Amino acid sequence: METLNDITDNFTATYNAKCALVFYETDSEEKQVYVEYYDIDGQGQPRNAHSLSVLEADRLYKSLETQVHAKQTFLKPSGLLPQNVLHIDPAENGSVLWYTKAALRPMFFVPKLGIPNGAVHVPALLWKASREGLALYALPSDKTPNENTALYYAPFFNIYKGGRVCMGTVDIQIKSCASLETFILAWEQYFFNSYFSHLLDSYNPVKGNCVGLWKSLVETGAAFPKSELIKNNMTLKNLLS
Repeated sequence: METLNDITDNFTATYNAKCALVFYETDSEEKQVYVEYYDIDGQGQPRNAHSLSVLEADRLYKSLETQVHAKQTFLKPSGLLPQNVLHIDPAENGSVLWYTKAALRPMFFVPKLGIPNGAVHVPALLWKASREGLALYALPSDKTPNENTALYYAPFFNIYKGGRVCMGTVDIQIKSCASLETFILAWEQYFFNSYFSHLLDSYNPVKGNCVGLWKSLVETGAAFPKSELIKNNMTLKNLLS
């Protein structure tokens, strides 16, 4: 007998039953099928049994067609594959691994940190994201990384030691049909448009004082000092498994 797995813990949204289909089949050699349609009431009970109408069948077909289309277009590039994309897992809850070079980015800080908001230079970064979450790491240079490239802790607040980003109250809305370019842009904007507030996992992601470092970078406009980065004993290959 085939083993059934309980996957209800994997659902990230509440699904309420609206209707049910019951298929009947004759015992004759020439099988004939009859489909009965039930509405489901607020208590989850079947009501209003009737033959499946053409309109209801068409609605079901369009719903299934939309879901298939979304799966086919999720993480599909709109043109040539962007040069900074390193790996794509196009599954329903797949992920993308990409990198960005050192750049000037907007950053926002909660008032208690005493760091002014503003554009600031950040180091080269390695991003890994699915529809559900983001992990972030720093890179030693702007060169295209390979499997053996050493990774560093991302030198930001709001990131766990393992690299997972705490998005707090940010409302993440990544569509199941999002193109690759839309997906990447959305995550970069979610991250840099959020407010940086605190360190996590009781660790400091830089060699010096994290608050003092970012305060100085915002006020002076200086390039991010690579000497502040700390290796995390991982390579890019660790993110491919």
